Amino acid sequence: MMTQRENIQIKLHSVTIEDLIPEDHFLRKLAALVDFSFIYDVVRDMYCHITGRPSIDPVVLVKYLLIGFLYGIESERRIEQEIRVNMAAWRRSAKQ
Repeated sequence: MMTQRENIQIKLHSVTIEDLIPEDHFLRKLAALVDFSFIYDVVRDMYCHITGRPSIDPVVLVKYLLIGFLYGIESERRIEQEIRVNMAAWRRSAKQ
């Protein structure tokens, strides 16, 4: 038997990644406490400003390694998986 629905309004809900991460998540707390912008000054002389390809943001690289250290992850692939799960909390710190 076929069911046919007519004139049913589809409800859309807007959800952001920010809404999915709990406010008390450890990485949110860390991002609120640590200003990672000092890294740019530390590594500025290590980058060529004239030639070369655009680099990966050094703050992103440090955060990548920090996640591996904090969670005891030795595999780069595993770190990447954890970053995908926890990216929202870190993005928030980058915007501030």
